Amino acid sequence: MSTPPYRLKAGFFETLGHPARIRVLEVLSEREHAVAEMPPEVGIEAAHLSQQPAVPRRANLVVTRKEGSTVRHSPAGRHVAEPLRGARSILSGVPAGQADLPAGLRAARTERKPPS
Repeated sequence: MSTPPYRLKAGFFETLGHPARIRVLEVLSEREHAVAEMPPEVGIEAAHLSQQPAVPRRANLVVTRKEGSTVRHSPAGRHVAEPLRGARSILSGVPAGQADLPAGLRAARTERKPPS
């Protein structure tokens, strides 16, 4: 018997269930990176970061390629970043009085406003 779609979706969201993995996917959606290049952008030490791309890679969200002795990571497709953009959109749509939005989400919210 095949796995029901709702279980597959739950596994997908479990893959995204760590702040470092979400940040790794956000960084990778901008451009391909080697793990050694990511610590300043992800905000965690290299020793802790090295394992984070492995989880989305096992879930087929990240692909790798060898460049000499370096392993470079990139999203498995252009749609990988869509759930992250959707989450940002949902979170930035929360009325200002209900939640304190971090500056990054407030900025994203104002960037989407159509010109007056």
